[in-house]
Amino acid sequence: MSHTDTEITAELVRDLLRDQHPDLADRPVRLGARGWDNQLWRLGDDLAVRLPWATDSADELLLKEHTWLPALAPSLPLPVPVPQRLGAPSARYPRPWIVTTWVPGTPADLAPATSDESADALAAFLTALHRPAPDSVPAGRARGGPLADWAEHFTAQFDSATELGLLPDPEAVRAIWDDALAAPDWDGPPLWLHGDLHAANVLTEHGTLCGVIDFGDLCAGDPACDLAAAWTLLPDGAADRFFAAYGPAVDSATLRRARGVAVHRALVCIHIGDAGTHGRLGGKPTWGPPGQAALRRLVATADDFRE
Repeated sequence: MSHTDTEITAELVRDLLRDQHPDLADRPVRLGARGWDNQLWRLGDDLAVRLPWATDSADELLLKEHTWLPALAPSLPLPVPVPQRLGAPSARYPRPWIVTTWVPGTPADLAPATSDESADALAAFLTALHRPAPDSVPAGRARGGPLADWAEHFTAQFDSATELGLLPDPEAVRAIWDDALAAPDWDGPPLWLHGDLHAANVLTEHGTLCGVIDFGDLCAGDPACDLAAAWTLLPDGAADRFFAAYGPAVDSATLRRARGVAVHRALVCIHIGDAGTHGRLGGKPTWGPPGQAALRRLVATADDFRE
């Protein structure tokens, strides 16, 4: 993580708006969240300002959203933050920033999906999103590519989690990954992907998914990258309902790869949660429980998928 040298405050946000989008400058400004890449500031009731602050790659990710998401959003059945304005780097703030629509709801790492209807909502969203993407779509930081690209990172995460005693059944976790790695690679057209469907990037209300946020990793590739959400986001036992509602039907190799993505994503969340519990930089204690819940679901259903 590489925090920006400029302190982001409500007054800075107002000054940036006065300079570049003065028609929005009189709206109330208040902090919404400090995310992994960006800070989010509420702008009245229906807008938000997103400013990169903690990673060097955040600028590129914001610009990607501004370029592509307005065209995709109208076809998506769940609310998403649609970019409305672009802020240019300036003497006040040397990085680009955007104004988007505000999507109400609570992040699922704070309020997990508990309703089986969430499976239908997620399936409808991904069915609509997973369409062939144009060749000009930017790369997704290795998301949507072959699982083998993540093998070294998985092993490091797995070994560390095992050493720290964070895995109740390390052998079962490793077996899921090995099975996924042995599955044939995706040979279809590159499909649009969200690329980063973890619990902090979906919103819930009354136990049901009500929004999807943070499209910085929007990319094209293997749908298994997003289908992993059947185990990482949905309540116990909801994966079958999800895959029955998602279209087109998913072949067994894609299911196996999706489980590999899910187990890898769960390990990452468990590490971030552990770092947060112990007060380490970049840690988020609320990420640990969703990661552990995902591993429990994956291990419980492992025999149904292994070949």
